[in-house]
Amino acid sequence: MSKKLEHITLTDFQLKSGVRQDLNLSYQVSGRSLHSAPIILVTHALTGNSSVGEWWPELVGAGKLIDTDQYTVLCFDIPGNGHDGIVDHLVFNYKDWCLADVASAFAKAIQQLGIDYIELGIGGSIGGALLWELLVQQPGLLGTIVPIAADWKASDWVVACCHIQEEILRTSNSPVAVARKHAMTFYRSPIGLKEKFARRRDSSAFKVTGWLDHHGRELKSRFSLPAYRLMNHLLSSADAAGEYAQDLKQAIATSETAIEMIAIDTDGLFVAAEDRDTYELLKSTGRVEYHEIASVHGHDAFLIEHDQVAEILAAIFERRGLTGCPAQQTTDRKCISV
Repeated sequence: MSKKLEHITLTDFQLKSGVRQDLNLSYQVSGRSLHSAPIILVTHALTGNSSVGEWWPELVGAGKLIDTDQYTVLCFDIPGNGHDGIVDHLVFNYKDWCLADVASAFAKAIQQLGIDYIELGIGGSIGGALLWELLVQQPGLLGTIVPIAADWKASDWVVACCHIQEEILRTSNSPVAVARKHAMTFYRSPIGLKEKFARRRDSSAFKVTGWLDHHGRELKSRFSLPAYRLMNHLLSSADAAGEYAQDLKQAIATSETAIEMIAIDTDGLFVAAEDRDTYELLKSTGRVEYHEIASVHGHDAFLIEHDQVAEILAAIFERRGLTGCPAQQTTDRKCISV
């Protein structure tokens, strides 16, 4: 389904920190060609990438819910995530960055592609947080956003988890593998691990430890230390309403974008209670809906509970009128400003 990586260069890109640097964004377009069908923007999770059909094959593809026969599926790599394998494209000054900078870079790249309207944006975890940032920065760009297992901000708990990850990445002899093992303990849930392993052993070791070791080795084989450091830092920097003194309602006041939040009842990273609070804050706008996945699997349930995710998304597609109609209907919209 996926095509080869394409690249966009942003010259003299300015970060919120004031730093300027040249930036390369890799991206993939799947399904219908640009400007021939409604666009669905998929923003990937922390260790994901622009090859969305590979890490979400149950939902993205020909004849599937996100149907590449009907839609144009656009997915950028978060700059510096290393997916293109080019060392010069990594981001080593990661502390100069925040998630709002990524949203700004995406907006500029979207403009370069001649896109002024996107029917729907969908993203999990940091990808969902990124959609909130885009919504605040570009209030007319997106028709609907669907943040899954995400929040518009990094809570104290998220910041705490990322702080420990940073310490591991700074001090461990095997930083990526050990950080990944630690992360898996809050990506999943205690009840989910009990159901999966039930304290079973291989020889003298618990099976759960072998599972953690496997995930550590697997990520180390495909993810570099600079990429992991950056992504972890970006996660801790999520703060879409920061410039509005944490007043999210004010931050999105000029937008008509529909917001369809999907939380997970056992999420141990972006806890569902935070999304419920956001829903209560915004429900008077009449354009926000809240959905909850029931799962023992914790934060990673959005990559596991495919039937529930598909059922919720199908209802959203119907409610928001995503029918695969020609994109020409939106070509007169001039919504993006960078």
